[in-house]
Amino acid sequence: MRAGERAYAALREDIIEWRLLPGAVLAEVEQSERLGVSRTPLREALGRLTAEGLTTAAGGRGVVVTDISLEDIDELFELRETLEGKAAALAAERGDAATFLQLQRELLEAPALISGADPATEEYYELVGRLDSAIDAAISNAYLVQAMRSLRVHLVRVRRLAADDATRLTAAAAEHAAIAEAIAAGNPRLAEAATTVHLHRSLSHVKATHIPH
Repeated sequence: MRAGERAYAALREDIIEWRLLPGAVLAEVEQSERLGVSRTPLREALGRLTAEGLTTAAGGRGVVVTDISLEDIDELFELRETLEGKAAALAAERGDAATFLQLQRELLEAPALISGADPATEEYYELVGRLDSAIDAAISNAYLVQAMRSLRVHLVRVRRLAADDATRLTAAAAEHAAIAEAIAAGNPRLAEAATTVHLHRSLSHVKATHIPH
């Protein structure tokens, strides 16, 4: 992996996982030493992060990690509803029914992953990621896929702001199963509606359990 790519990947993960908090200054000398790269590939990495909206230039302070406010969250979900609703509808028209039936079955079994004293939340999120990937593959629209992938970077950060609890994750699993079922049935309107319901409930949960950093 090229030095610039390595620096970009490391910084991006640190920001998404809140190891680098909003307002943190990404000083070139400090980050170059920490990541073991020269300043040229570091600048390349910072440029990509700024293009994605994860960092921003802050005058004399240099480059800083961007914040996510409740207003930002509302705007992200407005865009998310537009993009993901359309994607679900297209997947229902173009996707392979067997693929989404299998995902529906797994999502219906997901509560077993997220209940108990030691919930396997990462396994659950991996399953949701596979549903996203299946929709991306089904829609056959590279521009829409790219737009959703850019959006998901910020949604992962948003997810870390909300308190995960078994009750919400169990409900979300059922909502994702309903999306997969509608796509498998080849029903675009139902797939879009199921997506809208899921996003509305997700937004309500994030705003109700928002944990300021």
